[in-house]
Amino acid sequence: MAKARAIIKRRKAVDNIRKITRTMELIATARFRKAMDRAVEAEAYTRKIAEMASDLGGSSPSTPHPLYEKREPVANALLLVLSSNRGLAGGYNGNVLRAALRDYQDLQAEGAQVAVEVSGKRGQNFLKYRKIPTTASYNQFEDRPAFQEVEALADRYSRMFLDGTIDRLDVAYTRFINTARQEAVVRTLLPIPTDDPDAAPRRDEAQTPASAGPGREKADYEYLPDAEGILRELVPASFKARLFKCFLDAAVSEQIARMVAMKGASQNADDLSKGLTRQYNRARQSQITGDLADIVGAAIALE
Repeated sequence: MAKARAIIKRRKAVDNIRKITRTMELIATARFRKAMDRAVEAEAYTRKIAEMASDLGGSSPSTPHPLYEKREPVANALLLVLSSNRGLAGGYNGNVLRAALRDYQDLQAEGAQVAVEVSGKRGQNFLKYRKIPTTASYNQFEDRPAFQEVEALADRYSRMFLDGTIDRLDVAYTRFINTARQEAVVRTLLPIPTDDPDAAPRRDEAQTPASAGPGREKADYEYLPDAEGILRELVPASFKARLFKCFLDAAVSEQIARMVAMKGASQNADDLSKGLTRQYNRARQSQITGDLADIVGAAIALE
């Protein structure tokens, strides 16, 4: 009887855990839908403004914007790592932090002084464990990053790049491709790359001469009042949109990873509960059989 009671107690604990993981799965699903809506809405704007900045910068080589200036060799670099505040998200944080660590080591191998900033408690704990110093930490970016907060970061990074404090800005995050595919990447946002993937159209969009990919025909522009004034406003706005898109992608990818992890945990809890039920039934059956044997044996002894 003691074994059957232990099985019942364990099964009850498993069922309670399943309720928790199922609830977390539903919460992650709701947050994922909201985060995906924001990421999808921002994607078209980010792609179009990147395309315009790329076209304008390429069509006016006499007035390049300083944010396009490529500096070799890189003496000072800044690495921004986007992780989560909470765990239970499968390999989400591990993939990002491994990619960030590789980039950090590669930059150091090239002789650059690397400053590291991290968003999320998981990334902070990882870097602290690896004894990698950080110059700034952020915990306010959850599943709904605010553009005003990201804009403040973008303005500071732009000033640091223009002042010569940094020669390169890398961002390690999880890129959202679709609901079935997300990948941990490290992208260089400063200097702004000329072959920016954000300027390329989606495959499901119609290919037009103005949006036919890297080899597309660039449109001719007339500048009013002048190209330099337009680029001075457009290029920083494009950089802010790119950085904000990184935060949005990280947010939606985190919720997808947590949703998948909690769904797997709930399924495992279901399987374990069914297995424990079978064990309890066998233990109970064995106990009943033993009791019947004792009763029969006592009845024969009394005859």
